Amino acid sequence: MDPMDAWPTGRLLSMASRLVEHAWVEALEKEGLTHAGLIVLDLLDVGSLSQTELATQARVEVQTMSRSLERLEREGFVAREKHPADGRRHVVTRTPTGRRVWERAKTLEADLFPSIADNAGMRAALLEIIRATSKGRWN
Repeated sequence: MDPMDAWPTGRLLSMASRLVEHAWVEALEKEGLTHAGLIVLDLLDVGSLSQTELATQARVEVQTMSRSLERLEREGFVAREKHPADGRRHVVTRTPTGRRVWERAKTLEADLFPSIADNAGMRAALLEIIRATSKGRWN
């Protein structure tokens, strides 16, 4: 018997998370992206969003989103402009360069990770865990 068969679920999730993160980091570095940057570029597929909207949808703090946006802006992947109705706010837009890198990077999940027999069941279980443990953390 493999000793991992006896590991608690939390430890299995933690190990899987670390291994997935390492694979993501290596693949995304080739595109000049971070995992957080890929999330932002993906969220911007609907069009321009504010930093607060991006943070809420990504389930991170606004300050964390700010750092991700600074890097993406330096790389030329996003642009921030004053909100047309509220000059104190900014909207974030994916640039043509950002769109090209996102198009290349959006298939990485299928390219990197093995197919799972019950992918829908695994996704449902992960969503249940995330929703149950993040209540009240992000509004």
